[in-house]
Amino acid sequence: MRGVFLDSDTLKPEELELMRLEQSGPDWSFYGHTMPEEVSERIAEAEVVITNKVVLDRARIEAAPNLQLICVAATGTNNVDLDAAREHGVAVCNVTGYATPSVAQHTLALMLGLATRWHQYHADVRQGVWSGGHTFCRLDYPVVELAGKTLGIVGYGTLGRAVADLGRALGMKVVVAQSLAPGAAHSGERVELEELLSRSDVVSLHCPQTPATQKLINADTLARMKTGALLVNTARGGLIEPRALLDALNQGRLGGAALDVLEQEPPPADHPLINADHPNLIITPHNAWVSRDCRQRLLDGIADNIRSWRSGALRNCVNGLTG
Repeated sequence: MRGVFLDSDTLKPEELELMRLEQSGPDWSFYGHTMPEEVSERIAEAEVVITNKVVLDRARIEAAPNLQLICVAATGTNNVDLDAAREHGVAVCNVTGYATPSVAQHTLALMLGLATRWHQYHADVRQGVWSGGHTFCRLDYPVVELAGKTLGIVGYGTLGRAVADLGRALGMKVVVAQSLAPGAAHSGERVELEELLSRSDVVSLHCPQTPATQKLINADTLARMKTGALLVNTARGGLIEPRALLDALNQGRLGGAALDVLEQEPPPADHPLINADHPNLIITPHNAWVSRDCRQRLLDGIADNIRSWRSGALRNCVNGLTG
């Protein structure tokens, strides 16, 4: 079996144990990064291809006659043409559940950052503001207690449920939005998105990016949120319209926003949110999932998918093939 990993640098493999993956097939080629124009040549002879974010579209799939299995080093598979893969008998398998502890922890950290403004207090300490003061503490930035506040969860899969549990542990009340998937059944235990936005002190996004959720948070939905509410997004950058978010922050309608994802990654240097000078906007570089434990679980999950495929049974197949 010839296997190719197109963008292994996304997992920082020098920190991980690679034995399970290496033993899943006898002939591996690892590329730290692959440019679009390099893809077809690198996968031309491969039976198995691993990709995190490298795009495998119809043309590239059709140009790889030996290809039988695409392993996505993630849960989301929007970088692979699933229809083209299915038509050519190529199974596409992802890995699920590996990131829950890491992403939930990061989401909580962002939420607490917005509530406590610790990032601003820390910056002031480093700049000598505390040392140059006259009182034992600083009261420059408003701190919010999350206990008793309402946490709105949009997207109630594994991650959304984990964050809801953390919110309850802090004493927060949790409300969950109705599923935004087309045709999804209505749940009596959930509320419509508009109601969730109007009731929530903190809104945390955990839904996939689909045509139904593209720019879900925009000028209209931001206007429905409580004045001073906080917004956290560790899901997908395309869920938020960036200029509308910046306007809501600058106008004081939104109390703060913490984002781990943007609609283009890495973002251009002139991205409006990257360059925003807003005191309660936190942006981290899509690293909610990057704990070593999380990356090892992901790599082991890929190896398990390959082993299952080689034994004649598909595991986590997302494009309708059954082996």
